[in-house]
Amino acid sequence: MQKGTKKRNTPIATLIRNYVDKKSGKVSESREEIKWRFNALDWKNQKRIIMAFLDAGKSDRAWAYSKILDFWDESFFPKVKELWESYHEYKCSWSVIRYFPLDYITEHMDEFTDERDYYFICLRLAKDKEFVIDRTKLSDTDYLALLYHTDRYITAEDARDTLFSIVHDCCQNDAFIMKLERLDRVKHRDVITPGNFREVNLAFYYVVKLQQYEVAAEFRDWNEAVEEAIYNSPEFKAIDKNDFSFDFEYDQRRIALAKLYAFQALDEKYKQPSDPTIEELRDAYQKNVEWRRQNNNLSHELFESYIANFLGPEVEGDDDLPF
Repeated sequence: MQKGTKKRNTPIATLIRNYVDKKSGKVSESREEIKWRFNALDWKNQKRIIMAFLDAGKSDRAWAYSKILDFWDESFFPKVKELWESYHEYKCSWSVIRYFPLDYITEHMDEFTDERDYYFICLRLAKDKEFVIDRTKLSDTDYLALLYHTDRYITAEDARDTLFSIVHDCCQNDAFIMKLERLDRVKHRDVITPGNFREVNLAFYYVVKLQQYEVAAEFRDWNEAVEEAIYNSPEFKAIDKNDFSFDFEYDQRRIALAKLYAFQALDEKYKQPSDPTIEELRDAYQKNVEWRRQNNNLSHELFESYIANFLGPEVEGDDDLPF
């Protein structure tokens, strides 16, 4: 090839043939070229490629499953059914749950074992108001989301209890990262409140969508009271942003304070016998403050861990979800 000339595209039929023929010596390069060109191809060739990948190894099947979710055709049903019943692969379940007949899903309910499978199944089944939702198989947030998406009713008491149970769980969550939302909506700019916790914010959104406006107003008032308590607390007044090497350290300190004061303000009915006392939580907070002060800077490794968790890995098909 002369210098400066561009490589011509290999005919897609040739690429598919080389990919399928494991003795061609061109399987790997054909695979990558097919993936790169897939979305621009006509439907006839897209179907051929999907079927070829479904007949291949595990990683190639996983790629095909992600494509099937958006390019479903009834001609895929027999092959997907065969693969699902043979391997029960996670990404395969997405198309089964979304596209297979409801009778099949109901009959094979016990085979869907991933943590959120039941939620996605219910998005289809619960539109039939005779279907009884097993709440024990759902997180509190998924429960509220499911009621909204399937046009179900929730009582004010149930909405209130569910929302504050989520607040409780966030207060007891020891995860290194607590993801936040709507930091621009606090009265006092530097205060983080329980309403800023992503799970709580999402639950509040669904409570409003479910038209439990009085419950939403009650929560707003409660959250504002917690915000005022934090703002006027000696712990908050002792926080100096300049003492922290990284912004996320500053955020984590304020999150810890939000958890402490949110738990203190929770009605006793939402607390569990196994929960630490408020005195124990306050003591743990002060010990953490002292540890930070003595160690001054957080390690570079933990900072990188924060970034990795916050941004998430770049994984092919990572944004492919069942619904």
